[in-house]
Amino acid sequence: MRDRRRILRTTGALALASLATPAWAAATWPNRPLRIIVPFPPGGTSDVIARLISKPLGDALGSNVVVENKTGANGSIGAAAVAQATDEHTLLLSDMSALAITPLVTKEMPYKPSELKGVTMLAYSPHLLVAHPSLAASNISELVALSKTKPLNVASSGSGSANHLGVVDIALATGLKWVHVPFRGGSQAIGDTAAGNTQLCLNGMLATLPLVQAGRLKAIGVSKRTRMALLADVPTIAEQGVKDFESGTYQGVAVATTLPKPIAERLSVALIEVIRMPEIRSRMVGAGAEVMTSSPQETTDFLAGEAKRWASVIQRAGAQLEGNA
Repeated sequence: MRDRRRILRTTGALALASLATPAWAAATWPNRPLRIIVPFPPGGTSDVIARLISKPLGDALGSNVVVENKTGANGSIGAAAVAQATDEHTLLLSDMSALAITPLVTKEMPYKPSELKGVTMLAYSPHLLVAHPSLAASNISELVALSKTKPLNVASSGSGSANHLGVVDIALATGLKWVHVPFRGGSQAIGDTAAGNTQLCLNGMLATLPLVQAGRLKAIGVSKRTRMALLADVPTIAEQGVKDFESGTYQGVAVATTLPKPIAERLSVALIEVIRMPEIRSRMVGAGAEVMTSSPQETTDFLAGEAKRWASVIQRAGAQLEGNA
């Protein structure tokens, strides 16, 4: 699988573009508080990052920044609020993979994907495949064997989400038998698994690692190509038989396509400066996330690439994603 992160590098061209921004278009922006819409419940990866950057972003732009969780329909309710915003002060911070996937699995969307455009990527956090500590399996082979006696209940952040399709991909490769239990966000999915109501979950490391470290979940595998220093004893999913498997939560920012280009570029530069601050980068790395940034066009291109990638998985799965996988 091609390493998509390799193409998401911001060069000095973006910074130079910001210098050429017409004064009439962006000099007085922002002139009211900014809203960061997180389309998932509090406690998930998108929410964690939004709250981490909101204060320094406000300082950088000279404006207050408010984080608002607007959940529902696998993130499309919050995305629609941003796509249809006309105030030029509303932005979406979301898992970009989820943003690309939702239109592929949702018959009636509350907005058109073409109504959103990328601003910048912010971070990559690999998925962790985790189980309730009581589950009598500690690796994928044991999970598959156990599932053949009775299908495993697997929580996800929603039908058609990136972590849902990640488990679909694993099941297609291994023969894992499972029953899908969708929630309204990753924080609810991992919380339900930690409580023992569901047995398994694939979720972003940034939100999941604390529960592993606290002993409330056990890690089965990591969705990165190579093992992570934070969990050096946890094998990758790829090395457990799912060839070339790599997934994760790719956090980024999008805005309405009607937002003037000079403002989008100024916002992009500010977000990149904030996420690269040493103290923020340190906190992200310590939690298992990698800072990654991109130009607005690269971010939009990433969305298109994710849609193409997951469309293939959906096709192989027979697009039967609403019930059992």
